[in-house]
Amino acid sequence: MNEKELVAVHAVNLVKDGMLVGLGTGSTADLFIAELARRKIEQGLQVSTVASSVVSTIKAQALGLPMVSIEHLTRLDLYVDGADEVAPDNTLLKGQGADLVREKLLAKASDQFIVLVDQSKMVDRISARFPIPVEVMPFAWQLVKQRLEELGGQGELRKNGKGSGLAVSSHGSLVLDMVFPQILDSAQLNLILNAMPGVVEHGIFHDLASVVLLAVDGKVREITA
Repeated sequence: MNEKELVAVHAVNLVKDGMLVGLGTGSTADLFIAELARRKIEQGLQVSTVASSVVSTIKAQALGLPMVSIEHLTRLDLYVDGADEVAPDNTLLKGQGADLVREKLLAKASDQFIVLVDQSKMVDRISARFPIPVEVMPFAWQLVKQRLEELGGQGELRKNGKGSGLAVSSHGSLVLDMVFPQILDSAQLNLILNAMPGVVEHGIFHDLASVVLLAVDGKVREITA
């Protein structure tokens, strides 16, 4: 069993009958979805699920997991997803995909947000390896970019996969990929971005992770902030 499979199986074992479970997006989340479906079939586990993306919705439906529309949610028991980076205080960086709004909605609505990673995702500080994605209203991107540059940020609009145009999030937003060499405190930057007009959402998930499941040398460590 590889490291991604280890953390996925560990997370599924935390799911109990009757839970409403949020499904993340990405390769590790896919393994969690597959293992959850296996437990449903082989052990009769009774769960409902809600997905953070169209991709995860299609995968869950294909595997026979009961789905709930996000529009009908007021809370959920668990949300399980990966992360692009994890800092020592369990602040996360997410958003290299295109579903930031849904992901943060589910993370905040869940009683427990469980994050699945391997050692490659652990960093000394947020944005050590990736820029911070900032989803912006299309008509406001230049104003937001100027404000972020005044704060010392550097970056550009994200290109689409082919490089022939601009990337558009599932929410219909443009994405500024920004680095902030002068701001090392992710909690401070989180507050600044939360309050900035024109910003729809951003990739800093501060004080949201309940536990990080980290695969190391064939074992799973549970890291709580």
